[in-house]
This record gives sequence, structure tokens and C-alpha cells, in this order.
Amino acid sequence: MNINSKIYVAGHRGLVGSAILKHLVNKGYTNIITKTHSELDLTQQEIVANFFAKEQPDYVFLAAAKVGGIIANNTYRADFIYENLMIQNNVIHQSYLNNVKKLLFLGSTCIYPKNAPQPIKEEYLLTDVLEYTNEPYAIAKIAGIKMCESYNLQYNTNFMAVMPTNLYGPNDNFNFEKSHVLPALIRKIHLAKLLSESKHNEVLKDLNLKSIAEAKHYLSTIGVTKNTVEIWGTGKPRREFLWSEDMASACVFIMENLEFKDVYPKSQHQIKNVHLNIGTGEDISIKALAELVKGIIGYKGSFVYNTKKPDGTLNKLTDTTKINKLGWEHKVNLKDGINKLYQWYLKTAREF
Repeated sequence: MNINSKIYVAGHRGLVGSAILKHLVNKGYTNIITKTHSELDLTQQEIVANFFAKEQPDYVFLAAAKVGGIIANNTYRADFIYENLMIQNNVIHQSYLNNVKKLLFLGSTCIYPKNAPQPIKEEYLLTDVLEYTNEPYAIAKIAGIKMCESYNLQYNTNFMAVMPTNLYGPNDNFNFEKSHVLPALIRKIHLAKLLSESKHNEVLKDLNLKSIAEAKHYLSTIGVTKNTVEIWGTGKPRREFLWSEDMASACVFIMENLEFKDVYPKSQHQIKNVHLNIGTGEDISIKALAELVKGIIGYKGSFVYNTKKPDGTLNKLTDTTKINKLGWEHKVNLKDGINKLYQWYLKTAREF
């Protein structure tokens, strides 16, 4: 990939896509194609075919996907498997038909078995059952990995796949129904702090409501009061978190420096599971994470753990040995990252 290459970033408004776009621009890349969902619906085969035939990109970052937290994944199971399969099928196949030089497919570490040994190595894929709550999404992402792998083997393409751990950063989703655990915690704890300080106007502005009585009632339904914040599960599950701009640097590093042939041993009899984990190699319990966020925000209340709600997978720590040996490592530690995300949230607070 050189400075004049024509690069298509699919999903450029999302958490990772926006970070990739920012990283490319900062490095001096100028020939970048972006399309909003209304301009280009990636689930529509003919529309995607016409786009690729017209634009003829050299490189593709496939960061577009339907994503969400445990509530969304478990509620909209059909949407998650259908939309993600359609997006990746269309983009990967058209990349092959239009001779894209290299494609990078972004998956998720939820592809791994629920009870995978820790830390999780790439080779553990498809060795046991998945976590039920996000099984449809995980199956779609596994299909994307295998699609890249299979096209490489049959058609000699150069399609790479990366599996990021839990990501957070600018342009994160703070919608309570759709957000992942970290932005949800930040917003809940922030609103609880505002209530505890009687900053009702700020609460109303955040929620886009006109009545503080209405706001308090709504917040009570999601477990937020001035004195307490409800957290789903026991707080025992451990999670790994990666700053989205670190993820972007990994993606651009791979596109600039690595080829499909670089990610598997030449002695490997069967070429499979050649995706790359992207993470920090460090995890934290949800309980400790909540306390960390609480300290950064300055909330004085307490947490209530709703053990009737699911924990999800108890442990999900990635083994990053492979990508580290290839030359990339993360830079932003979790405490600094949370503080940066909280400051971003304060500057952009609105109804999410």
C-alpha cells in the first residue's frame, strides 16, 4: 500500500472505521473512498457490485458491521447473522472479482469457544461451543474469516483477517440498548453523578428529555439513581480492552507490511486459522473496571450487581504473541484510555 493507493474504508463512521480513516489521513493517504449507509447499502449485492466496478479500489478495510452489546446480540439474533453475512459476502466477493490487491476483514474475539483456554490463541477457533448470547454474530464473523482464507487458497487473493478484543474510543456507541460494557458504564456512572449533584439540566440535556421526573423514572428502569448504579451479572467476568486508535494502527500496519503468506508457518500442513488476534494481552474484571470508571468520573455512590442477568463468557483474554512477533504492540493503557473516552463523551454528550 503506497501513499497514492485507492483505499476504500467500509464503515468509516463506526468506532474502528473512523479511527482507521483518521490514521490513514494522518499518515498522508489522500485517495480514500468512504460511503455512508444511505449512499451505499452493503447488504445489497447489485449495489455493491456496481460500486466496486465503478470505483475499482486497490485496498479495502472491511470495518462495516452490525455490532452491539449483550442485550442487542441476544435480542436481534436474526439481524446480526443476516446483515453481517450479507455485508461481508458482498464486499469480499466483489473484492475478488475486481482484483483488489489486499483486503482486511475485522472480526471479533467472540468467535472463540465460550470455555477456550486462556489466553486465547488463534488455533482455538472452532474447537468447542460458542457463547449462546452472541452465537449468531460470532458465526457470521467465523464465516468471514473462512471466506477470506478460502478465497486466498482457491483464488490466490490477499485477504487478511484480524480479531480485535473489546474496543473503545472516539465515536463509541453510548446508546444503552446497543452499547458495549465500557461506554455503558461511563454513561450510567456519569448520569448517576449528575443526579447526586442535582445537576438536573445536564441530565435532561444528555437524555434529551424535558422533565426531571421523566428522566429519573427512565434512569430507574436501567438501574441508575443518585446513590446506586446497577451492573448486569456478578462482576466476575474478565475482559480485555483496546483503544480504537491502537486498533487502527494495527490495521494500517498489517496493510502496509504483511501478506497472507506471512501469517502461517511454511511447514503448516493445513492452512487454517491464519487470522491475527489484536489486543493488549491484559484483562480486568467487570467489577474492577466499574471501580476504575467510578474513580475517573468521581462518583461517590455504590454498585448493585443484578445476578439474575447473564454474565456472558467468564474469561476472554487474547494471546497476542503472533501480532507482537510480527512487529506491532499497543500503546494506550486502560486508565488513560478511559479518561480520554470520558473527556470525548463530555464534549459530545447528546442522545445516543
